Amino acid sequence: MRKAKHIILDLGGVILDIDYNRTEEAFIELGIADFGTLYSQLQQTELFDQFETGQINPEAFVAALKTRLPSAITEQQIVNAWNAMLIDLPLRRLQILQQLQLHYDLFLLSNTNALHEEAFHKILKERCGFNSFSVFFDKVYYSHRIGIRKPDAAAFQHILDQNGLNAADTLFVDDSPQHIKGAQQLGIQTIWLQPGMTIEEHIFLPKAQPVS
Repeated sequence: MRKAKHIILDLGGVILDIDYNRTEEAFIELGIADFGTLYSQLQQTELFDQFETGQINPEAFVAALKTRLPSAITEQQIVNAWNAMLIDLPLRRLQILQQLQLHYDLFLLSNTNALHEEAFHKILKERCGFNSFSVFFDKVYYSHRIGIRKPDAAAFQHILDQNGLNAADTLFVDDSPQHIKGAQQLGIQTIWLQPGMTIEEHIFLPKAQPVS
C-alpha cells in the first residue's frame, strides 16, 4: 500500500464502539418486531436514509417510528432505543487520533443523524471533557449535515474537493464493506475494519523500539 498523506476515518465501529443489535432489540421490545429488516449496518429503508441526510428532522423521524408502535410508547423511549447502539469511546483511540494529527491530514466521515450526534457528543464530553470531535480532526463531516451518505462516492469526493486531496494519497478506514467499495471507486486506499478488529490493535500500532 502506498504511503498515505491524508486519512479519513469512520466514527461508529472505528472510533466509537457501537452495537446495532442493541437498538434492534430495544425496538423489538417496544413493539417493532421486524426492526432488523428496516435498519441494520448493511442496509436500511428510506426513512433512515432521509434522517441521515438531513432531509427530515428528529421530530419527524421519531413521529414516523411512533406510528409503528403502541400508542403508550413515548417519544423519549423511541429516542433511547435509537441511541442504544452507542456504547463507549475508548480513551486509547482518542490518543491515537492526537498522534495521527501530528503526521497526517485527518478527517472524520460518518453516516449519522442529529439524535446520534447529540448523544455521542455527550459520551465524548463525559469521557474526556471535549464538546466536539472537531478537536481531533482537521475537519468533521456528518452525513446529515453535508446531505450525502456513504457509500455514495460523492461523499468522499466532497472531502477530496473541499480539501484539495489526491485520492491516491488518501486512506479511508471503515467497518462497513459497502462503504469501502464506495471509496475504492475513486481510487482511495482503504482498510476494512472487519469484525473483531480495532484500530489500536490491528491498524495504528506503536513503532517497534530499537533494541539497545
